[in-house]
Amino acid sequence: MGLSEEELLAAADELLAEAPQLPSPAERARLREAAGITQARLAAALKTTTQTIKNYENGRSEPRSPRLEAYQRILNGWAAKHPAHGTPPTAPAPQPQAPTAFTRPVASAPQTDPVTSMPARATAHTTEHPAEPDPERRRLAAPRLSTGGRTGEETRGKTAPAALDPRFPAGPLAVLDGDGTAYGIGGIVLDCPATTIVELVEWTLTRSGLGAAKLHRYGTDSDPLVVLTAAAAAKFGLPERLEDRRGLRLPQDHPVVTQVTKAKWQLTQRGFGPWPRIYRKAQGRDRQCVQLAILPWDALDSRSWPGVNEAEMHPADIARVLGVYAQRVITPRGSTAVSGLELMTALRPPTRPVRDEETGNWTRGHHAGSLGTAPLPPAPPEARPEHPVVVHTGWTGGFVNEEAYQWVRDIDLLTGEEAALPYAVGLDLNTAFLASTARLTVGLSEPDHFVRPRFYPKATGSWLVDLSHVELDPRLPSPFTPTGRRPTGPAWYQTHTVVYAQELGYDVDILEAYLRRETGAYLDPWHDRLKAAYAQTLADLGVTPDLTDEAFLAAMEVHKQVDPAMAAVLTAIKATVKGGIGKLFEGPQGAGYKDGEEWPAMKRPTWAPWIRNAIIAKTRVNMHRKLTNMAKFTGMYPLAVLSDCVVYPTASTNPLDFLPYTESGKPIPGAFRLGPTPGRAKLEGAQSMTWAVDLMEQGYNPARHIKGDGHDAVMDEGE
Repeated sequence: MGLSEEELLAAADELLAEAPQLPSPAERARLREAAGITQARLAAALKTTTQTIKNYENGRSEPRSPRLEAYQRILNGWAAKHPAHGTPPTAPAPQPQAPTAFTRPVASAPQTDPVTSMPARATAHTTEHPAEPDPERRRLAAPRLSTGGRTGEETRGKTAPAALDPRFPAGPLAVLDGDGTAYGIGGIVLDCPATTIVELVEWTLTRSGLGAAKLHRYGTDSDPLVVLTAAAAAKFGLPERLEDRRGLRLPQDHPVVTQVTKAKWQLTQRGFGPWPRIYRKAQGRDRQCVQLAILPWDALDSRSWPGVNEAEMHPADIARVLGVYAQRVITPRGSTAVSGLELMTALRPPTRPVRDEETGNWTRGHHAGSLGTAPLPPAPPEARPEHPVVVHTGWTGGFVNEEAYQWVRDIDLLTGEEAALPYAVGLDLNTAFLASTARLTVGLSEPDHFVRPRFYPKATGSWLVDLSHVELDPRLPSPFTPTGRRPTGPAWYQTHTVVYAQELGYDVDILEAYLRRETGAYLDPWHDRLKAAYAQTLADLGVTPDLTDEAFLAAMEVHKQVDPAMAAVLTAIKATVKGGIGKLFEGPQGAGYKDGEEWPAMKRPTWAPWIRNAIIAKTRVNMHRKLTNMAKFTGMYPLAVLSDCVVYPTASTNPLDFLPYTESGKPIPGAFRLGPTPGRAKLEGAQSMTWAVDLMEQGYNPARHIKGDGHDAVMDEGE
């Protein structure tokens, strides 16, 4: 039926009356930082608080009129002066001509002194008189990545690098090939004349211009990263593969290791493995350290970096993937798990400069809000059974068991109506664990022991309490155990779990508790940076927060084909979240370990199992809230839950047909809601209901295999 003129005009007036549209939260933060304005100063200008500005920039809240119009005016002004991707507001200067098969443009040489020692392999030419690429360079050119029909020019603009620190004109890293060509970010190409590992280290520190600025004013600059291809590794005398598959390092008498030590360089305790770090004692403020990554030794795990290997990518494209990750997250320093842990420290440095009032000298003092320089001891129930605090004290009081869900509904509770439905559909929560780190208060001091204390919801720690009396619908998993089974007696729980028991209307009688007096939102900057990186990378793949639910589902279906390189960055970011959280509770490794001995991981300040407990407890409780609300709004109950994925019996494979919406078409708050931001849901997969029932009868979890095509959530992502 056609619309009348009055209806069309009314619709136009309604559109004009809508509130102004602001840039994405990540872009707001970028514009403010580009303008050199602090959050506090912006808050003063808008007559609000610093926390409110922080909320605007991480997407937790939006301004309202009249502050909305003022904020938009400021952002528009900054956008005119500081366009996205570092593009100058005036006409761009002529750029160097890149080989036709490069996936990124070669950057113009930055006007700084180090450039004289790092000649580029392409010289600048005007666009009116382009030069023919050198035949030898054409031989080295990379094959184009498959970009789902997009041209190289179309994909390049979306991931252009941010402005580089003038101290590090070549960017944070380079991928070095066997012919001495070092591929950097943004198409930068360097000539590396080194023929030995020692020469490579010295070239990197003195001539390459590689490195990255610190992420916090009390932190340190990131060490330059050089990634070696198989040809480069062979050139430097490294074996094709490591013979020591357990220790993953070269023997001490290997010629390369001997060469390094003879030149007065040192290796960290990890030795010369897939991620060797070579250093000398710092001279003044200048660190002397180079991070290497050896591609043929599987430095890049295929689960975290899918497709990022020499068989599928040219070194220039590998540099692009790692470079985007370095600029949005951190320069890789090992596995994504290691990088996730290092990012915590980089954003919350343990020390800060402190002036001695008596001598006037500056020294290092504790940085409030950090975990400090020495590891904090865990409470006995927070430790592992092999931990010295358990073995040496004879602790037998049990342990906190805050883990992610691995639950399957009892097959006997499946109704005939549910079994008759045609489909089992999986919904996955985007980076659910990352979402739980937002505004998460955790302990930052040693634990104190209390007997029979009153429960205080704002106290963070571990509580011994009996929750076996809590009765809930058996078609839902229990919120108190990872298996989803009802507790059978007293057990140790993190604060969030006990708070939820109260929220459900039950009394809690605390028997014991280990609490920490000093607390803080230690992970807030970690959350903010990773959330921004995740959102920005998804946007590069065509998935943005402004999409309708229908458009979001369509975009997610093809986003990995839009740009495989950016899809790999997205996977690495997700792996950084899960791996970093897992490292907080890393156990001993090696066949020779004996219970009660210290192990390397527990000596780190970031070995903090109570923080991991808080994250997982909050995530599991949030999942149970959504499951409960889903049952309340739709009458639907899950078949299975695995970590952040839930499987429902449905009449349709389209979530739009069964998720709860208001009559006006808006999602009902509290249940699962589609969207790209952390904590929102996406379609994980769909299979037949008979397939799901068959797995359940065999004791398997359908959520583990809901993607189909041989995918296994545990093997693919380490759930």
